[in-house]
Amino acid sequence: MVDAARARKIADRIQRIVAEMLDRRIKDPRLGFVTVTDARITADLRDATVYYTVFGSPDEKAASAAALESAKGVIRSEVGKQTGIRHTPSLAFVLDDVQENAQHIEELLVKARQSDEEVAQRATGAKPAGEADPYKVPREDDEDHEDE
Repeated sequence: MVDAARARKIADRIQRIVAEMLDRRIKDPRLGFVTVTDARITADLRDATVYYTVFGSPDEKAASAAALESAKGVIRSEVGKQTGIRHTPSLAFVLDDVQENAQHIEELLVKARQSDEEVAQRATGAKPAGEADPYKVPREDDEDHEDE
């Protein structure tokens, strides 16, 4: 087991290496517009998970996933060379759902804004059920009882 800070540094280094490899060295035509969003490594430095997003249709996402799987060995050997750790971690590529989650949150926020606008429209011209401000002005009944 290694220190958590060292594991995080190695994961960050793996993320940069993979992103650079995809940008410069991997020339697979199936590889679409891939962005490496995160990398995580286990505490024993044996397994690394690389999270990525792909801009495009589901077919392009599947093609990019296949291209990453086929380039996994080349990327792993480069990770081993550049990190210098004794055992090169095995790599797993996982499609990151950040874009879909962000889009879903945006849709929920739009619905909430519309609902707030509807409530505000219904509230215009509405009057309180009781007195408009029962706490600021003393009641006349109370003043009459105090005088007696």
